[in-house]
Amino acid sequence: MTRHLVLPALSAAALLLPACAQILAAAAPPILHDPSRVKPGTYAVDPAHTQVLFSALHMGFTQYYGNFSAASGSLSVVPKKPSAMSVNISVPVASVATTSPKLDGELKSADWLDAARYPTMVFRSQTVTPTGATTADVAGTLTLHGVAKMLTLHATFVGAGVNMLDSKETVGFQLSGTLKRSDFGVTKYVPLVSDDVTLTISAAFEKA
Repeated sequence: MTRHLVLPALSAAALLLPACAQILAAAAPPILHDPSRVKPGTYAVDPAHTQVLFSALHMGFTQYYGNFSAASGSLSVVPKKPSAMSVNISVPVASVATTSPKLDGELKSADWLDAARYPTMVFRSQTVTPTGATTADVAGTLTLHGVAKMLTLHATFVGAGVNMLDSKETVGFQLSGTLKRSDFGVTKYVPLVSDDVTLTISAAFEKA
């Protein structure tokens, strides 16, 4: 008898799910995809929804990926003058993580990133050059392993609006570029593990 009651109830719930999804979608604040309409001001990195990813060619066979977490920093938004915008992002080097706990320990060691001696990786923009309606080249200083070098990241505006879960004004960008790790004194296993490393910052910022 119970099974005969449960099955119709599950069927009814399945029918209601699309309607509930439509209601939630209608209630959600609109997402802006035009960067000129983003609210100006200073935004702070949302560390829970910001990822700093890297990849390198491993032994010529595979692109190997890892990430850093617990990012901090800020974004200055000037919608009518994108070239006046600025961004800075910092991550603790000891947060490095891959699919291998053993490799995580090696990457933190003095043979690689030396997290104990150089605990923070920082990117600070110096110039922002628009390249399209939603894209720009962001040139700045990357400080890693105690070395500061110029690096250009290609930025793409993803969207902006009010996060319906915490009611905070939020803006998202993705930045990516390629660096040579040997320029920063990280030379272990070059070229078996590629010198070129792709850095990708998928960042969410909340209005301060």
